[in-house]
Amino acid sequence: MDRVETRELAYFVAVAEELHFGRAAGRLGMAQPPLSRAIRQLERRLGVELLIRNSRGVRLTEAGEVLLHEGRKALDAVEAAVRRAQRAGEPERKLVVVMKPNGDAGLLGGILQAYQGDPEALPVEVEICRIGEQAGLLREGRADVALLHDPYDDLSGFDTEELLTQRSVAVLPRTHGLARRRSLHMADLAGETMPRWPGLPGDGPEVRDTAQMMQLIALGRMVAVMPEAVRRNLREELVAIPVLDGQITTVVLAWPERSRSRAVAAFVRAAVGLVQAEEGTTIAFPAAVGHENLVPASDFEVAPHPL
Repeated sequence: MDRVETRELAYFVAVAEELHFGRAAGRLGMAQPPLSRAIRQLERRLGVELLIRNSRGVRLTEAGEVLLHEGRKALDAVEAAVRRAQRAGEPERKLVVVMKPNGDAGLLGGILQAYQGDPEALPVEVEICRIGEQAGLLREGRADVALLHDPYDDLSGFDTEELLTQRSVAVLPRTHGLARRRSLHMADLAGETMPRWPGLPGDGPEVRDTAQMMQLIALGRMVAVMPEAVRRNLREELVAIPVLDGQITTVVLAWPERSRSRAVAAFVRAAVGLVQAEEGTTIAFPAAVGHENLVPASDFEVAPHPL
């Protein structure tokens, strides 16, 4: 089978997204006739019709829908590969670690300390990004490793190691009627206003970061159900109560699938070594009403109730 060039994929994706040859040509910075010819040539080479053209415009065939979906992923992968190669060739190389605010459950400091003792270690840059951005930065080749959270982050296309499993807690203002309870169930929170993250469904106020959410909780505008590690930096006017049937969350170390980076391998070794050394021990958090320390994953029964 003839190979499809990256340039041809880029042409087709532009047309498929715009559903208009003129707009696609303008986006690509080229004239429309050669773009039309390139798409026709691609269809002949593949032996399938990708677009239905008529007086009302352009629409995708089923084959076109498939090529659009797969073509986007292929183009993204090429861009990421180029970016990783460029970063690997920089004279002052570094390892970029990304995570959301407070997304390491207190593990990153120990991992970094262990990593610096490895002969393959590079200088480390830690980037704290907005919630939901860390997987994208890793896929785009802008980061080398990421601390993600299963089941909330998309782990597809990554190699991973599970580091720590956490229970859920309800974060409430101390003045809340449930604030003195030792534990809660999700049903206890029925009717409460919950935050809504950008792009996700929900009826509550939209929040863009943890700091904003904590401020709104402190003001009595909402409550939130979060992984137990949130206790580490909890504001004094808030409490965190264990939610017995809340979502179980796993902190996951992720890196590009089949990575050949020795620096990444060294970082993974450091993280796994740290977790194995602490296996069977609790991780201390500040005291709070109804607090129960994190425990090893083997002690959990996964509750089916989602957040």
